[in-house]
Amino acid sequence: MNTLNIYPKKLRKLVIKNITLTEVSPSPEKYNKKILLLSFISSLIFLGFFYLIKVNLYYSIALFFATWITLVFRINIQASTKIRKMEDNFPDVISLMASNLKSGMTIDKSFLLSARKEFAPLDKEISKTGKDIATGNTVISSLKAMNDRIGSEKISKIIMLIISGLKSGGNISDLLEETSSNMREKEFVEKRAASNVLMYVIFIFFAIGAGAPALFALSSVLVEVIINIASQLPAATTTSQFSSIVSFNKIGITPQFIIYFAIFFLITTDLISSLIIGTINKGESKAGLKYFLPLLIFSLGLFFVIRWALLKTLADLIALA
Repeated sequence: MNTLNIYPKKLRKLVIKNITLTEVSPSPEKYNKKILLLSFISSLIFLGFFYLIKVNLYYSIALFFATWITLVFRINIQASTKIRKMEDNFPDVISLMASNLKSGMTIDKSFLLSARKEFAPLDKEISKTGKDIATGNTVISSLKAMNDRIGSEKISKIIMLIISGLKSGGNISDLLEETSSNMREKEFVEKRAASNVLMYVIFIFFAIGAGAPALFALSSVLVEVIINIASQLPAATTTSQFSSIVSFNKIGITPQFIIYFAIFFLITTDLISSLIIGTINKGESKAGLKYFLPLLIFSLGLFFVIRWALLKTLADLIALA
């Protein structure tokens, strides 16, 4: 059974592309089986642990899916990192190609000599493209094949631009040199834009990492204080102004509910915020996933620390002293 078939069609293509690009396994299907097996083993281990500490066993099922999704996202992030390195090195590579062509080299030799180790991981793709040209393939078909292997939208646009120039009869060395110059200018503009939006990133990080945990910690302690005060009041209190009876000792919200709600809310908002930070910083949401775990640890840690400090301060009021 091909385990890749469990994914929807579009997601399946993305998973296969990411596994192939990261080269973690020669077979995407075998690697996907390893992911599922590791997720199943981890869920079984925690199933026994949850059983011993008498925790709901359904958590092990949630852990299986969480491990599975995490490993799939990990491959996606690794592939994105590799593509970004290729995009950063691409202007230097095509500039070097242009210099080689102007010095009188053939196209295939120009590609092969441009595949330097400092351009890794793009050096392998450039070397393969040079070999394709040397073995009789046309420059256009070889460039298209390289474009399909890399799978970068930015590099794809540049390659299509170069191919368009070649078809119209342009000089390839001048095309590569001009393209390299334009890409460097574009990178400079992107870096300036990233520095301008840094304040927004800091604000999001502070609001989600510090503001939200502090407010939730305060609200959970406040509920505990109100419940403690209400439990010491008479069962019902009547007022002369109102004919209704207001009951203070029956509060439907418990401190445990507030804590669980706060944890769920913090996890959700940390995930959304990390995606927003990735979009602002790098132009793609998945680039912000690397901030999710540090942000989650910081926000949850701050929530429990502030809650502990407030409980210690208000111990007498909550009757915990």
